[in-house]
Amino acid sequence: MSCSLHIQNNVSLRRFNTFAIDAKASAYVYVTSLNDLQAIRQDAFLMKMPRMVLGGGSNVLLTRDFPGLMIHVGIKGRDIIGEDESVVYVRASGGENWPELVMWTLERNLGGLENLSLIPGTVGAAPVQNIGAYGAELKDCFHSLRAFDFETGSILELSKADCAFGYRDSIFKHALRDRVVILDVTFALPKQWQPNVAYAELGHELASQGKDHPTPKDVSDAVIGIRSRKLTDPAVMGNAGSFFKNPTVEASVRNALHETYPQLPSYPQPDGRYRLAAGWLIDQCGWKGRRMGAAGVSPTQALVLVNQGEAEGGDIVALARAIQSDVKTRFGILLEPEPVFV
Repeated sequence: MSCSLHIQNNVSLRRFNTFAIDAKASAYVYVTSLNDLQAIRQDAFLMKMPRMVLGGGSNVLLTRDFPGLMIHVGIKGRDIIGEDESVVYVRASGGENWPELVMWTLERNLGGLENLSLIPGTVGAAPVQNIGAYGAELKDCFHSLRAFDFETGSILELSKADCAFGYRDSIFKHALRDRVVILDVTFALPKQWQPNVAYAELGHELASQGKDHPTPKDVSDAVIGIRSRKLTDPAVMGNAGSFFKNPTVEASVRNALHETYPQLPSYPQPDGRYRLAAGWLIDQCGWKGRRMGAAGVSPTQALVLVNQGEAEGGDIVALARAIQSDVKTRFGILLEPEPVFV
């Protein structure tokens, strides 16, 4: 085994996942450079093991011990690397903390990421999920990224099109899953910034503060205020934020549901379909604030499943399945989880 790597065996991952699930990894390594990743690839023993890449652990549900190598990305660095007539280019390494990066850009009067304030996780994990909130997604300001490919040993340079971004989706959940480690991400932040306040709750928050012409910092502060009120802090009670995706349905399905449930929140999509509010569907089934053993649903946001104490991954899965079943029975819609199950 390569002497340049500090490999730990039988390591508890409780402090490395925001659900605070006490699963173990057969082997664990914290990488801080491209050299570390190259050393892993040169180690025949490590390359034979199942492999998983871990960022902030905020979008993963550990349902069992992991019988392989857990690669925890801690590569740091962020900088303004250039500009053109319309955008400023910011590059951040994969191990950078996402909320801190957003604040760093705002401190430099750079708008574009403010709607994504306070989303837990790392920069490298953000493109995997194509993180989104309050009417914005990562892809909106994404320019490119670099990733280390374990299969070839090369560095891949991927454009927005290469990443195949979708709703909470990307190529990193499919063809490149556990094959690459994202080294850094470059963002194109607009010089002629315009606030994105189309999301109703965000618009109302700013209006209540008298912010008719908000700055990027104003929008960020409003987002942080909303998130802080509605979402449970993982440091207080383990969770992975929104557990289910908002389902997208055909217009005919939405219209039929709307006749029976006129209060159902729905949002038209460019392809003519509608996105429904999963939290509303769950709330209507009476799950907000309920618990099953050590797993429960947040009393302030039905989309958030929480570890009430010593829950195991299986407890969270059982709760999620029960919620899915109730929503499917009442509304005919199968909710899809956001976190990756391991």
